[in-house]
Amino acid sequence: EKTAAQRLDGMFTLGDIGYVDEDGYLFLCDRVADVIVSGGVNIYPAEVEGILLGHPAVADAAVVGAPNAEWGEEVRAVVEVTRGAAASPEVAAELIAHCREHLAHYKCPVAVDFVASLGRDPNGKLRKAAIRDRYWQGRARKI
Repeated sequence: EKTAAQRLDGMFTLGDIGYVDEDGYLFLCDRVADVIVSGGVNIYPAEVEGILLGHPAVADAAVVGAPNAEWGEEVRAVVEVTRGAAASPEVAAELIAHCREHLAHYKCPVAVDFVASLGRDPNGKLRKAAIRDRYWQGRARKI
């Protein structure tokens, strides 16, 4: 069923989301499976991760949707700090403020969780499903 759902007009797709600009350039935004739906609004984690990675205290970041009783999902950031940076409530607040300077409020994380390592695959890919599963244990996520 999952493989069949990945077909579009007879072609196989990985669920990438993107657009073509007026000059014909293709821009990939994210993957359907990673999109956070909060209050009926689609939020693309890659956009938020890009802002977080621009902060000097962030070595690596993953943004996922976590359950929220009122909105369906909320934006959560999981961050690996750089050497010399502290994983503290103050740094978490600073990272959220940094996001609010560059993004619409609804796209910003409501919380930042710190980890020693995000755990990338040997090819460098984030294990987003494993990160997201920490928040969804025992609950079904609808995408």
